[in-house]
Amino acid sequence: MLEAGGAVVPMTRGAAGDDAALVKALFGDAIAAHVRMRDLDHAPIVEAARAIREAMGGGGKLLIFGNGGSAADAQHFATELVVRFERQRAAFPALALSTDTSVLTAAANDFGFDRVFARQIEALGRRDDVAFGISTSGESANVLRGIEAASAGGLKTIALTGRDGGALGAAAGIHINVPDASTARVQEVHMTVIHAICTLVERAI
Repeated sequence: MLEAGGAVVPMTRGAAGDDAALVKALFGDAIAAHVRMRDLDHAPIVEAARAIREAMGGGGKLLIFGNGGSAADAQHFATELVVRFERQRAAFPALALSTDTSVLTAAANDFGFDRVFARQIEALGRRDDVAFGISTSGESANVLRGIEAASAGGLKTIALTGRDGGALGAAAGIHINVPDASTARVQEVHMTVIHAICTLVERAI
């Protein structure tokens, strides 16, 4: 129910058939986005997995970061590596930089929100590590600053983006791009990409 001018009015709903058709169309869009990604060059995904494997094999770790849904993806990614994905094996060192609210809020307050990931990279990043920035637009300023800080510190850098990749894609050493304008479709394909990387990393180590 919605209140309009003090009166309570019922929310309008589409017919059940219309709703079902919309759901079917959304699945169709998601499938189409995956098919487009399937048919692109997968070398960046393979290269990203190789960089992560080599880092972890040499005592390094994976630092993952993004905003909003991409922050959730970063946490999901780290969880799959630290705990397990599909196999029982040793824990892999991975950390999502969106999880420590005290650090995030202090960095945002003292340095500005565009530095919340860069500051953590400066504190935690080492040359044997990999920094993995996620942005559906490719233009998230704080993710870009994080990748720039990682590059300056000698870390390997990976960007997972949407649209045309933006400034983030251009700044990263390895760029995985999902060329779609819809944030929702990009996020859906991003998760498949992350699971593909997890499969390759887990299979090799």
